[in-house]
Amino acid sequence: MKIYGDIQSGNCYKIKLLCSLLGVEHEWIHVDIMAGDTTKSEFLKKNPSGKIPLLELEDGRCLSESNAILNYLSVGSELLPSDIFKLAKVQQWQFFEQYSHEPYIAVARFIAKYLGLPDERKAEYEAKQSGGHKALAVMENQLSTSPYLAGDSLTTADISLYGYTHVAHEGGFDLKAYPSVLAWIDRIQKNQNYIGMV
Repeated sequence: MKIYGDIQSGNCYKIKLLCSLLGVEHEWIHVDIMAGDTTKSEFLKKNPSGKIPLLELEDGRCLSESNAILNYLSVGSELLPSDIFKLAKVQQWQFFEQYSHEPYIAVARFIAKYLGLPDERKAEYEAKQSGGHKALAVMENQLSTSPYLAGDSLTTADISLYGYTHVAHEGGFDLKAYPSVLAWIDRIQKNQNYIGMV
């Protein structure tokens, strides 16, 4: 299988991390969004939305959206519960990541890291801070009661939120105010098959 992505993107990195944790063999194909790689016709044929990450299976079928890819690759593993309610809890956190976390933390990081915090985007960058801290506070509250977001074991819910949380400081978010989040980050990084964002 092939995975198209940019390792510096949290949404792409979490797929790379999952593949390392589960030993999923794949070919990683770097995509430069700043150079317009996702707007080229050959890429758009695979994913009309023009977004990464993108999973291309050996038979040519493609799957987009990072959390859908995570869950697809995790079926049958310990990272994706088979119990219906536990699975729904994982998905609950993944929806939280896409709607309440990523739009703030990831966007602030993109403006700062990828664009260099240009003057015309500073107001937008600053406006993202309160929403990002609200999301981090929700995570802190949960992680103060359980070692992982969906319970006692690592799931794709954690990988989904780890992608941008562990580099939140690059978007201006100081994690020192969130000790349970920091402890959770440390737990994930101590996994034997952990791979960093390189």
